[in-house]
Amino acid sequence: MPETDLTKYLKPEMLSGLSNLEMIARYIVEGYLTGLHKSPFHGFSVEFSQRRPYLPGDDLKFVDWKVYARTDRYYVKQFEEETNLRCHIILDVSKSMKYGSGKIKKSDYASYLAAALAFLMIRQRDATGIVTFDDHIKKRLPPRTTNSHLNQILLTIDKAEYGSDTHISKALNQIAEQIDRRGLIILISDLLDDPQDVLNGLKNFRFYEHEIIVFHILDEQEINFKFSGDVLFRDLESKNSIKTQPEYIKELYRDRISDFIEFYKSNLINNKIDYKLLTTNMPFDKALNEYLLKRKNYF
Repeated sequence: MPETDLTKYLKPEMLSGLSNLEMIARYIVEGYLTGLHKSPFHGFSVEFSQRRPYLPGDDLKFVDWKVYARTDRYYVKQFEEETNLRCHIILDVSKSMKYGSGKIKKSDYASYLAAALAFLMIRQRDATGIVTFDDHIKKRLPPRTTNSHLNQILLTIDKAEYGSDTHISKALNQIAEQIDRRGLIILISDLLDDPQDVLNGLKNFRFYEHEIIVFHILDEQEINFKFSGDVLFRDLESKNSIKTQPEYIKELYRDRISDFIEFYKSNLINNKIDYKLLTTNMPFDKALNEYLLKRKNYF
C-alpha cells in the first residue's frame, strides 16, 4: 500500500527539518490515526456510542448541532470511552540525551514522542501532565485536559534545558511522592544510570498501584557500536574522554549493552511494567501502539 502524505511523518527523519513542536506532534498523531483502518481501541475512532444532554463545562465542539436543529435541545456526542485517566509523562532532559549519530538526537526523538503522546491524550480528553528531570525535577505540570494546557506542555518540552547528570531514581522517588491519585506513568529516557536504582524507583510507582510504560530511547550506534578508526569518546555528562580503536572493544561493548538492555527488559516485565526499546530511527507508531494497548487495558 502506498505511503500517504501523513503516514510518512511517523518516520523521525521526516521531522528533522521542522521546528514547530505542535506541528510535529500533530503530524505524528494524524499520520498514526490515518494508518489505523479500523481502530481496535475504544474512543479512537470518529464513531460515538450515544448522545447525552449537554452539561455545563462540556466542550462545545462535541455538541450535535443536527440534533439541536431538530429538537431545539443541546446534546453532546458521547464517545465509546470517556475516562478519568490521568497520565504523567516523565521526560529525561539530562545531558546524555543530547547524543545522536544522525540527524535525530535522543533528545529530539524523546521530545517528539512526548509531544505526540500529550497531543493524542488530550485529544481523547485524558488528563495529561509533564515532568522533566535530570538529577532532580526541573519542571512539573499536573494533569489537565484543556487545549491551553497542551500548549503549556509543548512549551515545557520545547524549552527544556538539558543540564546536569542523570539521577533517575532520585527524580522518580520525588515524583511518586507528589502524585496523589493512581494513574498512568510514562517514562521516556535512555536509562543511562544504575539499573538497579532505576528499577527500585519504578517499583515505587507500582507500590502506589500506578500503571507504567517505559520507553527506552537509544541511538542505534549505542547498540551496534559500528565505529571504525581512531575514535575519541566523550561522556556528555562527566566530560571524561577516551581515545581508542573501536574494533578492539566492540565485542565486549556489545555484550555489556546487551546485558544492560536485558536487565531492564526482564526485570521490568517481571514487575508488571511495560518496556519498549526504541532507537532514534524507529517510526513512532511502535511507541503509540504500546500506549494505546496500555490505555485499552487500563480499566
